[in-house]
Amino acid sequence: MSNKFFIPCKEANHVCDKTQYKEATLWEKIKLNIHLLYCKACRKYTKNNAKLTKLITKKPVVLDASAKEQLKAAFEKELAKQQH
Repeated sequence: MSNKFFIPCKEANHVCDKTQYKEATLWEKIKLNIHLLYCKACRKYTKNNAKLTKLITKKPVVLDASAKEQLKAAFEKELAKQQH
């Protein structure tokens, strides 16, 4: 096999992300799958990415008005800290 089939982990993770959003080409998917055959770390990254996607698309997060205000206040407080 030539080197054009082998991609570094950084590229594999990028293709994994693109695949998650249905933006990867067939050739990118083929190279990713070859990479996943020999790279345990990227298999774990891909598995975790799939879990995250499933969780996010499964059920949207809904906050009541009180929780939204608390979140907004905490965000503004943290933002103020970072600006000073």
